[in-house]
Amino acid sequence: MNLTETGQSRVNGYLFVLERSLKTFLPGDVVRDAVREIESHLRERIAASDGSPDERKTLERILNELGPPLHVAKAYSAERIVDEAIATERFVPMVRAVWHLAVTTVVGFGAALGILIGYLFGVSFLILAILKPIFPENVGLWVRDGHESLRAEFPWRLGGQFPIPAGQHVVGGYWVIPICLFLGLLVLVLNHRGTMKFLGWWRNRRVS
Repeated sequence: MNLTETGQSRVNGYLFVLERSLKTFLPGDVVRDAVREIESHLRERIAASDGSPDERKTLERILNELGPPLHVAKAYSAERIVDEAIATERFVPMVRAVWHLAVTTVVGFGAALGILIGYLFGVSFLILAILKPIFPENVGLWVRDGHESLRAEFPWRLGGQFPIPAGQHVVGGYWVIPICLFLGLLVLVLNHRGTMKFLGWWRNRRVS
C-alpha cells in the first residue's frame, strides 16, 4: 500500500511521539537508531498491506497492533537495556535494567525491592568486617550476659552496637572478620546471579 500525504502525516506524527517517548528512557544516539528500526518495521507492514477497506482504517489497524507510542517506547527501551545487562553481566547495566523495570512494571518493582534487600545484606556483612578492627568492642558476636555457651534459645546475634547495650557483650575475636567477608561476598555473588536469572526470565517472557 502506498501512502497518501495524509497517511504519511499520520505515520510521521506517530514516529514523532514515539521519539519523544523514547528520549525519556534512552540516550539520544540510541533513540535515533531505535526510531529508524521501528519505522522500518512499520513501513514494511504498511507496504505489505493491501489497503482495504481504505487507507485510514488500514493504517489505524496497523498502528493499533503496534501499540501506543509510549507503550512501544517502554517495551523497546526495556528490552534494549535488559539485553545489554545480560550480554555484559556488568553491575552498572544490571542496575540500570532493574531500575527501568522497577519504574515501568509491577513485577520489576517487586524484584528490585528483593534485589535491593539482598545487596544491603551483603554490604552490611562487609561493613562489619571493616568496622571490627576499628571498634573491636562494639562489633562482633553479641550475647546476653550469662549465655556464653550459645544455648538452644539462640541469645546471640552478629552485628554492631553503638553504644554497648547493658547486659550484653561481644564474644570471640577477630575471627569475625573473615566470616563477615565470606558471608558478604557470598550474598553479593548469589544476589548478582539471582538478578541475572530474573533478567533472563523477563526477556524470555517478553519473547514468548
